Amino acid sequence: MFTAEFLITSIIVVLIPGTGVVFTVSMGLAQGRRASFFASIGCTLGIFPHLLATILGLAAIMHTSALAFQVLKYAGVAYLFYLAITTWRDRSSFAVQPAQSKVNALSIVVKAFLLNILNPKLTVFFLAFLPQFVEPSASSPLLQLLGLSAVFMAMTFGVFVIYGLLAHAFRKAVIESPVVQAWLRRGFAAAFAGLGTQLAVSER
Repeated sequence: MFTAEFLITSIIVVLIPGTGVVFTVSMGLAQGRRASFFASIGCTLGIFPHLLATILGLAAIMHTSALAFQVLKYAGVAYLFYLAITTWRDRSSFAVQPAQSKVNALSIVVKAFLLNILNPKLTVFFLAFLPQFVEPSASSPLLQLLGLSAVFMAMTFGVFVIYGLLAHAFRKAVIESPVVQAWLRRGFAAAFAGLGTQLAVSER
């Protein structure tokens, strides 16, 4: 079940920068390692509904229903463009904050959760990905799916935390520059807009 192929494939998938990575890194740069930690929690929790949908077979319905896929897809597109606009306009979010500054943990977790839960491609991905690693002779395929899901989520959380810590280290070294802050804000806004556009024009 937990084969080398599964572990290697999972780590590659988790390492590939996507919306969750962009959001986690932006939080690490903007508000420090605590904010990126909560972003990692939210992004990881946002994966759970997709895994649950796969396990329960709901993903199969969405995979065959163009309407269900499109509704969820455009909700995700709208949210990504919302993040792009707010990141571009909210200059205060990229101000360097003292270490003791209070981080709105719940707000960050909710934003990160919504970011991943509104990505329909995750459900379709898990529908195609997880069953490949379930042993055909397994007495309880459901337990194997749950185990694979737990490992994938743990890897996701660990990698996102590392991304956030790296972003925090970069923040401490460079982000004191107002010019750097401005370009980082524009860069993340463009990244969110680009991901939203990519999702909008993508097929299944």
